[in-house]
Amino acid sequence: MLNGRDGEEMIITSKEPKTQKKSSKKKGKKQIATEQDLAVSFPIVGIGASAGGLEAYSQLFKALSPDLGMAYVLVQHLAPAHDSMLTELLSRVTTMPVTEITDGLAIQPDHVYVIPPNANLAVLHGVLHLMPRDDKITHNLPIDYFFRSLAEDQGNKAIGIILSGTASDGVLGLKEIKAAGGITFAQDEESAAYNSMPHSAIAAGCVDFILPPDVMAEELKNLRRHPYIVGAKGAKGAKAGEKLLEGDENLSKIFVLLRQQTGNDFTYYKQSTIQRRMLLNKIDRIGDYVRYLQSTATEVDALFHDILIHVTGFFRDPQAFDELTNSVFPELMKERPPDLPIRIWVPGCSTGEEVYSIVISLLEFLGDRASYTPIQIFGTDLDDLAIDQARQAIYPETICQTISTERLRKYFVKLENGYQINRNIRDLCIFSRQNVFKDPPFSRLDLISCRNLLIYLGTVLQKKILPIFHYALKPNGFLMLGSSETIGRFADLFRLIDKKQKIYLKKTAPSDLHFEFVTGGKMQRGGVIVPPMRGSFVGETLDMHREVDRLLLKKFAPPGVVVNEEFEILQFRGHTGEYLEPAPGEASLQLLKMARESLQPVLRGLLNKALKSNVSVRHEGVKLYTDNGKKVTVEVDPIRGQPGSGHFFLVTFQATAQVVEKTDTIVDTTNLPEQTAPGDTVELQRLREELTASKEYLHSIIE
Repeated sequence: MLNGRDGEEMIITSKEPKTQKKSSKKKGKKQIATEQDLAVSFPIVGIGASAGGLEAYSQLFKALSPDLGMAYVLVQHLAPAHDSMLTELLSRVTTMPVTEITDGLAIQPDHVYVIPPNANLAVLHGVLHLMPRDDKITHNLPIDYFFRSLAEDQGNKAIGIILSGTASDGVLGLKEIKAAGGITFAQDEESAAYNSMPHSAIAAGCVDFILPPDVMAEELKNLRRHPYIVGAKGAKGAKAGEKLLEGDENLSKIFVLLRQQTGNDFTYYKQSTIQRRMLLNKIDRIGDYVRYLQSTATEVDALFHDILIHVTGFFRDPQAFDELTNSVFPELMKERPPDLPIRIWVPGCSTGEEVYSIVISLLEFLGDRASYTPIQIFGTDLDDLAIDQARQAIYPETICQTISTERLRKYFVKLENGYQINRNIRDLCIFSRQNVFKDPPFSRLDLISCRNLLIYLGTVLQKKILPIFHYALKPNGFLMLGSSETIGRFADLFRLIDKKQKIYLKKTAPSDLHFEFVTGGKMQRGGVIVPPMRGSFVGETLDMHREVDRLLLKKFAPPGVVVNEEFEILQFRGHTGEYLEPAPGEASLQLLKMARESLQPVLRGLLNKALKSNVSVRHEGVKLYTDNGKKVTVEVDPIRGQPGSGHFFLVTFQATAQVVEKTDTIVDTTNLPEQTAPGDTVELQRLREELTASKEYLHSIIE
């Protein structure tokens, strides 16, 4: 039988050279085009199973029509050192050709391909490649390995099926297929001889259809006819759905329904998920889907969660974490004060694997210093369910494929059906729901890792989010993007540090940032009301500048500055060097830090009073205590701007004509009482003025 099977393989493979000879006159161009057509013109169904798999395969293929125009790739858990009879056994239950895979085999529709023992399997442009197993990995997971490759290669034309088996192989692969726009199945637990693999997939929330194998065959037939699969030839994944829906006015109605129920605007997100949900609900026309959404609130929730699905995992792209350890973390720790916390943000964190991977890498880099180095790492996402899972930090056993035994022992606790992150690691991480385009961003960050978000956003949102990241980072802060993402036209904001791992350094440059999350002049962060961030003044209309000019002309153009309600200087007007100077230490444009010492108490009181009452305030006769003894009038005027744009103020300094006359008279102070020594009167007067200003300031704070 083995010889017969080998002979059958030889017959199948021997036909291909003849075909190539016939087309060889047209040279390589025609052949390459044919291979590309193979990769995108029909769906490829990946089917994974373990114990009890033969029975499930047989039920599926007995009921499956042999002419659906799909290809089927079977990934079975096999003993590495034993030959498999699976190819021969399946040949008895289907009329489709069943072939054990050899390296470089081009996939054809209506064929069944079976993985050989002791190999992993990948697909590239519709061609199957046998990959060596990694000896360093104790738990080989061939189903996850192939499903990931299938998702990346075929996009929306990838279909993943999990049948009977033990453990949880295939869960992560199904997630990637679903995120790429493909369709996922799992055998229902009652019909499975061993239900552990289907149960793990269903519990992970990444399964579209839960059916017995014979019913799956009928559902595959229905899928093959849907426009999402056949209507966008030459496109896959996100592009397929977008081409089919492009220009349809019903799209806006769907986004209205989503915003009404979830509070989030998905107008500029990738739109392929809508077409995918139509397929799952057996709806061909988008108008019918709008009506279905209106009558079915649960479908709105399902669409919301499908739009937000992100592919993530522990130590995804290990080279990126190596670069963090070797290049980024050492820079962050250079001349760092011991009490200054390391602040990291992971927007679009999904279920938290990226956050915990960064923390583990950082702790390993710090070594003994980890016990006294403060760490703050924030993970945010729109999906409440994902955030809840991130907080629980419980993950399936399949994570052992990407996490070493040593790390599992040190940072995880083994549970009955998976692993949980240690409590001391969880305590370093703060997870919260956040819409990065509406809610206030974090600030003064050392690192932003955004490797799961940009690829799901349209061009409009991508252009909007990068200035937000620039604002949120400290000077010389780092930004890490995904392997297929770039900063686009924002090269003036970030400098490329590592091209391969997409690591960027923040440039010192003004960002064209417009904060739209400010409502009512204030905004909330974690339930605490805080003033709007610096930056909303930049790029305001010419009316704002005209108002500033009008006020300056009214004051005969005295020197001054424009500040926001955090008292940060946004513009200098005139020569202000006599009143302001850079403070020692880290560079800052905070007015109260730059003002000369004698001006600080008065300025603080005036600014707070103007902020509270929104009226002009002034203080006359403030002494500068410089050599010329000049006095100055300080005035703070609110600036009328666009509604909701925040509060801005013009601070002016106007000198008064009062100069202390100097004489050459020598005063004999030997017989004067100690309390009346020259200079004491001036110093006491200064202290009294500062005390009075401080009292006024404290009074305003108490109010």
